[in-house]
Amino acid sequence: MYECEKGMTSLGKLSAAKVKSLLAVPGRYNDGDGLILFVRKPGQASWVARLQHNGKRRDYGLGSAKLYTLAEARERAWDVRRALADGRDPKMLWRPPEQLQKTFRDAAEEFLAQKGLSERRTKQAKSQLSRFAYPHIGKLQLQSIDADLIAECLRPIWTSKPETARQLRSLIERILRFARPDGALFAGTLGPAVTDRLPKQPPKGNFKALPYQELPAFVSRLRTKDGAAALALQFAILTACRSGEVRSATWAEFDLQKQVWTIPASRMKASKPHRVPLCNETMRILSLAAERNVRGSEFVFPNTKGAALSDMALTKTLRDMGMSCTAHGFRSTFRDWVAEQTSVAGEIAEAALAHSVPNAVEAAYKRTDFFDHRRNLMECWSRFALGIERNDICELGGKSSSLRSA
Repeated sequence: MYECEKGMTSLGKLSAAKVKSLLAVPGRYNDGDGLILFVRKPGQASWVARLQHNGKRRDYGLGSAKLYTLAEARERAWDVRRALADGRDPKMLWRPPEQLQKTFRDAAEEFLAQKGLSERRTKQAKSQLSRFAYPHIGKLQLQSIDADLIAECLRPIWTSKPETARQLRSLIERILRFARPDGALFAGTLGPAVTDRLPKQPPKGNFKALPYQELPAFVSRLRTKDGAAALALQFAILTACRSGEVRSATWAEFDLQKQVWTIPASRMKASKPHRVPLCNETMRILSLAAERNVRGSEFVFPNTKGAALSDMALTKTLRDMGMSCTAHGFRSTFRDWVAEQTSVAGEIAEAALAHSVPNAVEAAYKRTDFFDHRRNLMECWSRFALGIERNDICELGGKSSSLRSA
């Protein structure tokens, strides 16, 4: 509930005659119950409702003292107090009608145009809105949208496509926060209100990984598949990189002479550049990708239009092969293989996965990315994935790290 600021509880300190005399004297004059006459300089005065709501003091402008009489200012201050008590944002009380009549679809298109999301995320957002939100709330005015209507949009996919549902709910809330006059206040109440109207979602869990013992057989099958997505998946597996890093890889990031791929900080989860050593097989994959690049795309693994592959391209390849694991899960496959089949130090494997060092002191002292060690490690990983017999020693930094047979 609202509270008037201390010392402003006696309604009627001012009178119409007194207000007229005060308009020439700069200062703040309390009428009581939160209503203030604020005279900036002679001839410039306005009414303000100063109230506390949920422990926070806010000033709400009520209009010029030239336009509104004392009686009208008191009435507008009362409207503000009533709006707060009802859980509404007082700023929406006197908005132009055309702003209150904007549809959700209009607001969504305006949001996407102004927020500067990435091309991929914008395309994804438009698809999610068109499929799941617009049929239910696209034509509705913003002020009529409530938790029940949002839950109606989400219900068909809430349990069957939980990640899409989470993204869509976040997107709807951001649009409402952006476009509604009471957006911040309204969006803050949506989370629990929408959840109460939906069934329980399955837990997110970890990305399902393929046991490393099954990797050589899978890679053998994968190498028979044609298309950019199959090549990209092979490349992701052999580099142990995230699928998004691979799908958005550009030729400019590669030094083919030195066999190094440098992923810029802007595309890394930890916001730090990451060097990836390229083994013989990944170089072969890059050669095949270059041959396929008849459109001259900047992307290493472009789709048929020359743009980056979508986030579902690698998943579709796996599903078409009858696999239930995820592309991201192959990073876990790699980590398990390192732990079970090599004597490589854990920090080298973590560096290969571009994982941040959680301890700040340890991170300050670790000045290397173990690049030379990782080059040998990734060559060994490639040979294992390809099913090449290896009975010799994988030399890492002068220490023999034997690879035990799977």
